[in-house]
Amino acid sequence: MSKNPLLPVSEALSRILETATQAMPSERVPLDEAHRRTISQPLITSRDQPPFPASAMDGYAVRAADVASTPATLTVIGMGAAGHPFAGTVGPRQAVRIFTGAPVPSGADAIVIQENTQPSGDGKVTVSATASVGRFVRPAGLDFAAGEVLMAKGHRISARDLALAAAAGVSHLPVRCRPRVAILATGDELVRPGEELRPGQIVASNSYAVAAMARSAGADAIDLGIARDDLADTRAAIAKARELEVDILVTLGGASVGDHDLVQEALTSSGMRLGFWRIAMRPGKPLMQGVLGRMRVLGFPGNPVSSIVCALIFLRPLIRALLGDADAGSDPTRAGVLGADVPNNDERQDYLRSSVAWGGPAPEITPFAHQDSSMMGVFARADALLVRKAHAPAAKAGDACRALFLDEWE
Repeated sequence: MSKNPLLPVSEALSRILETATQAMPSERVPLDEAHRRTISQPLITSRDQPPFPASAMDGYAVRAADVASTPATLTVIGMGAAGHPFAGTVGPRQAVRIFTGAPVPSGADAIVIQENTQPSGDGKVTVSATASVGRFVRPAGLDFAAGEVLMAKGHRISARDLALAAAAGVSHLPVRCRPRVAILATGDELVRPGEELRPGQIVASNSYAVAAMARSAGADAIDLGIARDDLADTRAAIAKARELEVDILVTLGGASVGDHDLVQEALTSSGMRLGFWRIAMRPGKPLMQGVLGRMRVLGFPGNPVSSIVCALIFLRPLIRALLGDADAGSDPTRAGVLGADVPNNDERQDYLRSSVAWGGPAPEITPFAHQDSSMMGVFARADALLVRKAHAPAAKAGDACRALFLDEWE
């Protein structure tokens, strides 16, 4: 057994989430700015919806007792429409012409749909079908009632939630301020997309994916550019992140043990308290975590696939925890079945890029043959990451498995 066993993924995530000891402060924003924000206090409605008994159909508001036997001829005493209620009271043998959404007038307790009526030219209507009390009436509070919790604290606001809040008469919502995530790529070999490549150089790609995933989780992303393999340059970029008062600094590359891997030295010499380094995960083994002042630090490997997988497994939950999401550390995987045999696993938990076939009783997960952590083309074609626990035994096609479905989390 190794003298220094690698930290399990679950323990690494737990330690990272422990740094989110306090949720982000709250601010109030108008509804049109609240989409995909995280609500900081429960939304408790102070009103009923609908606020009055309303007609669910076009027809006539009647007293059910008056149409218990049909045909029944009633006197039409007025009309009610949405926004234009009938102000009087329906008495015996009377009816009010009514349209969908209009308040049911006082005295009426049922709606007869217009297909079951025959109006005459003398102010009368003949009803050909009975109607029980409450028929086609939406009672006050049918959708929600005063005092009901419409959104729980920590809930992420969807487009449907915006409509719900508006229906409750709410114009502004209390939400968590977005965490600020700074992303620093490192390495002499890197150039930005569109720049000329010199011998031995490659295009920096993973920072764009990590930034997009940070934004998708609810954060603001700040690109710190590329730090060269120089201790002073790297420390200057770290100082810039502190100057910007970011909540999380993500470094890409330079966290390993090579002569040019200077990120850990730059961070520790800047005052970072190292939490851990290296975990039992593939891809993503050289993951580094620490705290520098109020800033949380995640050092991801430089390989594109490794850094993006680490962002999914660790950065996204940390952002969600800072936003007060009680489910931030919950298992993101779903059940499926293997589409191919897989061998037994070693001490590292695997995240295998895979295709997904639908149509059976469970999604079929088939890992691609090539899993090198530099191959973004394979990752871009993947639908899911098949998760293989450390020391998992060999498994056959058709066996149960767990996978992280990428379109749900990006």
